[in-house]
Amino acid sequence: VQLQASGGGLVQPGGSLTLSCAISGIPLDGHAQAWFRQVPGKKREWVAVLSKSDPSIFYGESAKGRFTVSRDYAKNAVLLQMKNLTAEDTAVYICAAGRFVGLLENVYEYWGQGTLVTVSS
Repeated sequence: VQLQASGGGLVQPGGSLTLSCAISGIPLDGHAQAWFRQVPGKKREWVAVLSKSDPSIFYGESAKGRFTVSRDYAKNAVLLQMKNLTAEDTAVYICAAGRFVGLLENVYEYWGQGTLVTVSS
């Protein structure tokens, strides 16, 4: 199983960015997926979670109203569309997947390497 996150980069405050997590080895359905983010020296923070089916979607407080998570079944990928970005969104964004859904890191079995998002003028 491999998760490959991409799409990070430098964006100005107020800008938008879409991250992608390409997943190989497991189908999107039947597994939950999540996006976390981490700033050096701080605890990893969950951003968005998709349950196995339907799917039910949950957003962290920092993401509500600004971020949208979705599945791209054609690419077997999970997308994170981010808008109205601020400097506080600067972090390494990491995707994860697993058989169970939850808000804690230890729920997820599979992890990608992360992609850096820098919000700066």
